[in-house]
Amino acid sequence: MTLPSADEIRSRVAAAGVVGAGGAGFPAAVKLAARADIYLVNGAECEPLLKVDQQLAAEQAAWLLRGLQCGMAATGAAEGVIALKAKYQPAIAALTPLLPANIRIHILKDVYPAGDEVITIWMATGRRVPPGGLPLDIGVVVSNVQTLINVARAVDEAQPVTHRTLTVNGLVKRPVTLTLPLGTSMREALALAGGPSRDDVAYLDGGPMMGKLLSTLDQPVTKTTGGILALPADHVLIRRRRQPESALLAMARTVCEQCSLCTELCPRHLIGHELPPHLIVRAMNYRQMGASPSTVLAALTCSECGVCEAYACPVDISPLRVNQLLKRELRAKGLRYQGELRPADPMAEYRLLPSSRLIARLGLDLLNHKAPLSAQAYSPKEVTLPLRQHIGAPAQPCVAAGDQVEVGQLLARTPPGQLGAPLHASIAGRVSAVDADFITLQSQDTPCLTPSL
Repeated sequence: MTLPSADEIRSRVAAAGVVGAGGAGFPAAVKLAARADIYLVNGAECEPLLKVDQQLAAEQAAWLLRGLQCGMAATGAAEGVIALKAKYQPAIAALTPLLPANIRIHILKDVYPAGDEVITIWMATGRRVPPGGLPLDIGVVVSNVQTLINVARAVDEAQPVTHRTLTVNGLVKRPVTLTLPLGTSMREALALAGGPSRDDVAYLDGGPMMGKLLSTLDQPVTKTTGGILALPADHVLIRRRRQPESALLAMARTVCEQCSLCTELCPRHLIGHELPPHLIVRAMNYRQMGASPSTVLAALTCSECGVCEAYACPVDISPLRVNQLLKRELRAKGLRYQGELRPADPMAEYRLLPSSRLIARLGLDLLNHKAPLSAQAYSPKEVTLPLRQHIGAPAQPCVAAGDQVEVGQLLARTPPGQLGAPLHASIAGRVSAVDADFITLQSQDTPCLTPSL
């Protein structure tokens, strides 16, 4: 099938409300306006327990390749690279016979965090993103699998983003990967996985390393929801997230022995970024904020992968949380890091953390279920759609309470001249409420696949 012009591709992607499905939700049409040499598909999915991208790459290989070709056409990229781990054999087998001459598969080692785009780029292309820089600085554009499938459907079928595929895993009765209408409550998603398999459970939105602790299951599924994980309430990953900031800093001040293991195993430090977590912890402990300005500002380049706290630190403090606190303070002051890219550690390739070792260290072995991709559809009785599901300004409603809408109908537009993405109806029904943050839709049909929770 012939590709539309670059301008038409971007226009269709913008109209469909496509945003990055693997991160903070950067509007895809803006990314497609860049010029690049290489378009990289990040299919590493290195977060333990999540299965979405590897399953979609296998089940929708043709759509993924079509989306990549659209991305390459829009950005002028001469080469497409699909980065997958060797263990994703169904995806590799589905994609390989469909590959055109200008697209290749790069097999990644099964290490964490192979899905950090800076690390993925280095592993798949040999290029290194400078600290504080962007992939575009070295001629690379990166998207994940689900994003490009959405791009393809937007370009070829004018299909807006109305659903999200996500994994529900861990302490649930039926681990599964589901495709749900946006705005479905996480409580309903959990119920479709049979509910929790025991009582004392806490939940993460996303992966175990970088996911956010859920305070309520009434939060809606959005365009960037990668998964819902049920972990024991007393699991170390939950306890760390619940630790108060005051206790965190007090522990770092009294316990950190400056062994530097957090720095020696920091993936970005290994490939030549200054980022030294142990020195940042020391600066925060003793408020030496002016002693080493470059070192302190390097915290802004942290990807928050969590290797420093989950694996490296022998005394159970959290350089990650210290970095997060410092980043918040530095950003409030409008500061930026401007250090240079240093030589990579000659042993960098061999010092990245094997995923199996990380899973064992965190005690996730028995929670890492296959979570097969379900083809069954689910129609909730009600959905709550946040107007902001992406980086940028919230969408502006163009419907009112009482309006009848169909699936895919425009509900809210991108504010003129601002970064953002439009929002579309994920179910057919009636608009029951519109406020500054959400649009709520109620279906007039009886829900199918009724949850048991």
